[in-house]
Amino acid sequence: MLADHRMHTTLPTTDLERARRFWRDTLGFKLAFEVEGGAIMFEAAGGTRFVTFLTSVETRGGHTQCGFEVEDIASVVADLKGKGVVLEEYDYPTLKTTGGIAETAAGHSAWFKDPDGNLVGLVQFE
Repeated sequence: MLADHRMHTTLPTTDLERARRFWRDTLGFKLAFEVEGGAIMFEAAGGTRFVTFLTSVETRGGHTQCGFEVEDIASVVADLKGKGVVLEEYDYPTLKTTGGIAETAAGHSAWFKDPDGNLVGLVQFE
C-alpha cells in the first residue's frame, strides 16, 4: 500500500530564503513548487522530493519526520484505519482535521505516529 507511493522528507527551517539558497543554489536541487511564504518543495533525480518549511520553533522533532504523497488520501486513510492505525486529530485555528484529514494550502493532509512516536504524514496535493 504505502510502499507503492513516493515518499518525501520534511525539514524545518527558521529562514526560508536561506534554505532556498542552500538547497537550490548551493546543492543544486530543482525547485518543484512553492507555497508562498510557507514551504518549498525540492526535487532530485528520479522524482525524489523533499520539503523545507518555515517554522519559528528551533527544537526539532515535533513535526512530520517523513511523508507520503498519495493520489487518494481518503482511501489511504480508510485503509490505514482498517489496519488499526490511529490517525492524529487536530483542532487548531489554522489546522483542523475531520476524520483524520485536513484541508491545507497544499491540498489535503493526514498524520499518524509510528510505534516510536515519529509523526508520519500523508498528503494529496491539489
